[in-house]
Amino acid sequence: MFVSHLSLLDFRSYQQVALDLGPGVTALVGPNGQGKTNLVEAIGYVATLASHRVPTDAPLVRAGAARAVVGVRVERAGRGTTVELEITPGRANRARVNGGSPVRPRDVLGILRTVQFAPEDLSLVKGDPDGRRRFLDELAIQLAPRMAAVVADYERVLRQRSALLKTAGVAMRASRGADLRTLDVWDAKLAEGGARVVVARRTLTAALQPAVAEAYAQVSAGQGEAQLTYRSSLDGPVDDDRTPPPTDAGTDVHLVEAQLLEAMSRLRTKEVERGVCLVGPHRDDLVLTLGGLPAKGYASHGESWSFALALRLGSATLLREGLHDQAGWSADWGPDGDPVLILDDVFAELDDRRRDRLAALVAPAGQVLVTAAVPDDVPAALAGARVDVMAGEVTRVV
Repeated sequence: MFVSHLSLLDFRSYQQVALDLGPGVTALVGPNGQGKTNLVEAIGYVATLASHRVPTDAPLVRAGAARAVVGVRVERAGRGTTVELEITPGRANRARVNGGSPVRPRDVLGILRTVQFAPEDLSLVKGDPDGRRRFLDELAIQLAPRMAAVVADYERVLRQRSALLKTAGVAMRASRGADLRTLDVWDAKLAEGGARVVVARRTLTAALQPAVAEAYAQVSAGQGEAQLTYRSSLDGPVDDDRTPPPTDAGTDVHLVEAQLLEAMSRLRTKEVERGVCLVGPHRDDLVLTLGGLPAKGYASHGESWSFALALRLGSATLLREGLHDQAGWSADWGPDGDPVLILDDVFAELDDRRRDRLAALVAPAGQVLVTAAVPDDVPAALAGARVDVMAGEVTRVV
């Protein structure tokens, strides 16, 4: 799989640009602030419908423009597919495949698969749980695009149930009677969707563990053992230092749904008092440990970088080889060839040893896109085509 063409209209700093790409390595080279990251951000957006830099779509549209359009041509198994995404803040985005009638953006998920390495990845290790939850969900959606609807529906129900809890809490504090009958309906909806999200994340974590452990050993030259464990709010507080239960515990959707319903019933009084949902996948965490100790707070800066790189390399392995769920939960998580690897200004953050090891690991991929401020920032193992980016002008050099 590789992207053979990228076109942008009013995306970020670009009024208009067209760039032909090929398989193998392409380095996008230019000083900081010239638009290199905007190019690879656009490619990643097509794969995930999200930016790795900002949480909303509005910053993606060039100042003064009403909308942005991103187009890519994806080559896979000898066939080309053109995807066009129209981004319009404040309105529903639209998509087209091969110039056909408009479809929902999530209908294009799965056509392009990417793994993006970026300086922001350090927050996967050092940051808050929401970043790690988002990491799992985005990977699950790339493996099984139908998960996009599951996650979106859960988030919608969570917002509505949270609003109802806040209203009930206000009424209770004002000594007015709170009608909680409607809450039973939202409990059922939250448990149904939440169970599917929890099971998907647990299944994914179990599959990621060996891939991440191997990648960490390769990047760090065997210095420490990296482990992943999914901690659900059903298992106790996510900030608890106790060892979480096994990652694959509770992968029966109906069982997890019943557990969520029981927990919501047990915690209802507290939830109404505080006006928040105290149980569900929105309160879970992916626990990262190194040598038996929590990576957050114990790992050095270099170890944290190695762990972050291992998470991305492990993701690439799953996307390449597929996920085989013995429970049959997601039979569509099959292999689909190499994902496109995007390394956005990563090598400048790494010491020479990690630079060389990472370059050697990603070089065999079908397509690797690297951004760098100067040519010397691109390791020798990633020699290939070069595109110069300067003041919004994109020039293919080699």
